[in-house]
Amino acid sequence: MNHYHRFDCIIVGAGGSGLMAALESSRRVGTAVVSKLYPPRSHTGAAQGGIAAALANLEEDSWENHAYDTIKGGDFLVDQTAAEILCREAVEGIYELEHMGLPFDRTAAGRISQRRFGGHTRPNPKYDPNAAPGTDAAKPRIPVMRSCHSADRTGHMILQTLYQQCIKQGVTFFDEFHMVDLILEDGECRGIVAIEIATGQLHVFHAKSVLLATGGFGRIFKVSSNAYALTGDGPAIAYRHGLPLEDMEFYQFHPTGIYKLGILLSEACRGDGGIMFNKDGERFMERYAPNLKDLASRDVCSRSIYQEVRAGRGINGKDYVYLDIRAETMNKYKSSPLHPGQDVDSAWVEKRLPDIIEFARTYLGVDPIREPMPIQPTAHYAMGGLPTDVEGRVLRDVSGTPVPGLYSAGESACVSVHGANRLGTNSLVDLVVYGRRAGRAMADYAAARSFAPLPSHPETKAREQIDALLSRPRTEPWAKIRDEMQVTMMENCGVFRTEETLTKARDEIAALKARYRQLGIQDKGSVFNTNLLEVLELGNLLETAEATVAAALARRESRGAHSREDFPDRNDHDFFKHSLVYSHNENQTSVVYKDVDVIYVEKHGERVPKYPLEVRKY
Repeated sequence: MNHYHRFDCIIVGAGGSGLMAALESSRRVGTAVVSKLYPPRSHTGAAQGGIAAALANLEEDSWENHAYDTIKGGDFLVDQTAAEILCREAVEGIYELEHMGLPFDRTAAGRISQRRFGGHTRPNPKYDPNAAPGTDAAKPRIPVMRSCHSADRTGHMILQTLYQQCIKQGVTFFDEFHMVDLILEDGECRGIVAIEIATGQLHVFHAKSVLLATGGFGRIFKVSSNAYALTGDGPAIAYRHGLPLEDMEFYQFHPTGIYKLGILLSEACRGDGGIMFNKDGERFMERYAPNLKDLASRDVCSRSIYQEVRAGRGINGKDYVYLDIRAETMNKYKSSPLHPGQDVDSAWVEKRLPDIIEFARTYLGVDPIREPMPIQPTAHYAMGGLPTDVEGRVLRDVSGTPVPGLYSAGESACVSVHGANRLGTNSLVDLVVYGRRAGRAMADYAAARSFAPLPSHPETKAREQIDALLSRPRTEPWAKIRDEMQVTMMENCGVFRTEETLTKARDEIAALKARYRQLGIQDKGSVFNTNLLEVLELGNLLETAEATVAAALARRESRGAHSREDFPDRNDHDFFKHSLVYSHNENQTSVVYKDVDVIYVEKHGERVPKYPLEVRKY
């Protein structure tokens, strides 16, 4: 075997969760990171607004408040033990990043600064149930400053810091190696097969434990904040091997993407006082979320924008609204975190949101210091992915049986701490907390075992797939299939869905998969054959699109980011459950359900839920 490598732990993906896991596992055992990108280009670097932790540096707060918001934000389809772990360990995780040298913004007292973000609240100390509606005293919960930030480049700083620490610690990196297969033998994961992009050669990586940290799959949609590299490689390859994908119907559309481009304008804009307006100059979120308004959860804000556009209140009759971060607007509405009593100026806004302002100037030709920005919802984040337990072990069935040696973390995994809708800033804390936990667990697993034998020629399946693509003539451009997939997913499985649109999406994805199986490629070379890699990625996108549509068709209710217009109500009786989608041969899927983890406590001698189901209002 010419291209053979052996490490105790192999981590696929060099974003935040992969690097955090590598940092932990390499403290105990030999660890390598296999990444199809140079690590600092990973998509964690695009995260802008902050990372959540209840440090209480500016206001009274607690990890319990954070856990409640996380569970409520996920429309209660959150595994509650996992949520409590996330919020409790978030505080330690932030201080660990600080000690590694991450340059957080500071308060005047030198503490880590924090800002508001949608759905993050604390109890209102002035709450009076008898107060007049609409008054501050009538609000049981109020926004809280919980998001730790480094201007609006927080993800970039996390990625750089973790990469530096991994280099310092001697982690081995295989940069620009693209995973094309998992090595699963006797139900156990024993490694991966990857193609070296520079040469086209296949490499076998033999391991005791493998972590999939390959990120999301937002490129299934036409308008997305996701990088072109986010093609669901880890979940799709595992899905083809017969493993399930969990909660795929829940895909988050971020409300404030740049009009037509999908490039994200961070929620930090609204956390720092930005306001959304319709064509009539109306702050329309007062109608949909009278308490938190523009700081309601992302799914609520995205649906509200769509409803405004449908009602003819989009700007100039088009399908967008305005986001306004001008200082005079914040002062007029007293929406900045400095109120009461303090006005903000343009310099303050520019210091807080430098990248956002530059994005708007570059991509929109708009100066947000002087004029509002046109925005529309953009496909942003997968709440679903590979089912895992709180140690990052990938699970194969509803009873929670782990796949020995296989782990996942970050957006490619579903713990589930995000449920039906993720709160802003919970993605970065998820990758820190669960990347670290998975790294420890996979190292413990590897340290207690010897290397299991590989099957003979483990690269055969990957070689046959690649040879087939290279040998077939080019029948149609691969990008045509991709574009049609993105349009049908955007139109038929987007913010709003029905049985009719989802059935149409299912049938069109099946037809696209049939065309994909006939694809050949024009470039027959081996060196930097990006055409080959893009076609392999398209296959992964089609798998994740298929699973998303199958889960959405089966869930006949509206919950969080999954909004069925033909079933507009939440149905706890039938669907307070996680979905698991399995693939059976070509285009055949099945959906089964497993229980949500609920924490029970003793109250007045009775066993009751610690976080009881409630109607989710903001």
